[in-house]
Amino acid sequence: MTKTIDVEIYGQRYTIRGEADEGDVRRLASFVDGQMRHLAEGMNTTTPSKLAVLTALNLAHQLFELERKRAQGEADVERRMNSLMESIEEQVPTSLFR
Repeated sequence: MTKTIDVEIYGQRYTIRGEADEGDVRRLASFVDGQMRHLAEGMNTTTPSKLAVLTALNLAHQLFELERKRAQGEADVERRMNSLMESIEEQVPTSLFR
């Protein structure tokens, strides 16, 4: 069921329509607001639209970094698993695998 949720981000009100949980939408809006405000602290002046784009770039960068780390972690787990399997195979007589 489509819901309408009003949120405020960086002093602007937005109406969000969708089926997402209202609490989740509010947490996301609060997070984006906080990211924009944090980024604005380090800048002399900028327009809200430029700040929004810079915030989106920062969030995309964080997302890509997390994805890279997740993929690296999966590769590490697979390498460890293969190493353990090789160690087990070396210790167990091959006749057990037939």
